[in-house]
Amino acid sequence: MNETLSKYGYTLTDSDIQNVIGSVKANLAKWQTKEAYSNCLGMVDLTTLNGTDTHSKVRAFTEKVNKAKENYPDAPYPASICVYPNFSKTIKDILTAEGVHITVVSGCFPASQSYLEVKLLESKMAVENGANEVDIVLAHNAFLDGNYAECSREISEIKKTIGDAHLKVILESGSLPTYEDIAKASFLSMEAGADFIKTSTGKTSPAATPEAAVVMCECIKLYYKATGRKIGFKPAGGIVTAEDAALFYGIVDTILGEEWLNKELFRFGASRMANNLLTEILNTEVKYY
Repeated sequence: MNETLSKYGYTLTDSDIQNVIGSVKANLAKWQTKEAYSNCLGMVDLTTLNGTDTHSKVRAFTEKVNKAKENYPDAPYPASICVYPNFSKTIKDILTAEGVHITVVSGCFPASQSYLEVKLLESKMAVENGANEVDIVLAHNAFLDGNYAECSREISEIKKTIGDAHLKVILESGSLPTYEDIAKASFLSMEAGADFIKTSTGKTSPAATPEAAVVMCECIKLYYKATGRKIGFKPAGGIVTAEDAALFYGIVDTILGEEWLNKELFRFGASRMANNLLTEILNTEVKYY
């Protein structure tokens, strides 16, 4: 895989990564605006991934999204609602909010420890029942063993199975030993057919970090330069405050530029952050989602 890093010209050092983060933090006020916060809200995959989720809870969650414009006409809808696969039809049956997608976590989330056939069936069924975005976890059991071909094959097979649905590959960056491993996983996922690369499941610690974001965005930039294919970026896990949103928004803007500052290429995996963004946009405390 070191050959892959060389092929794309990846040369980031730890110092380079910290310099980017330091620069963004020094200029954070640039992205702490109502306009930026509104953009961030429109990029949120509004998420509920609890073991206690029920069909009635997911329906109530979806109805809040349906009524968002009625209650907050100056704020955008979130980009999608993100749930476990068995709730995809529950959302599809009642979702009326224009432009809001249905995202599912699949592939035996969050550990990705099962048979490929099981992962394929789960993903296929979720799409058949209404999901148009599928988030899967990189197979660490293959990646960490150096079995990159098997890891790549799994992503490719799932992508083929879900057809036109968008595939986001979760690297679980906090469980990868080095920044170079994050870069290797990024390039592997993009080459295998990922439409997005995502930092974390939110089920392990650390979750999304600025360091992982810098590495992944740099890989997206280099991959685009080499192939002409734009891949999306999704930080997720532990992103709560409006300041958190501004930091990741600033990293994307700095490395990838304004072309990536839209929901087609940039998402946040979050729930509590949506209320904090609404509070900043409306200048009043909001506890809605």
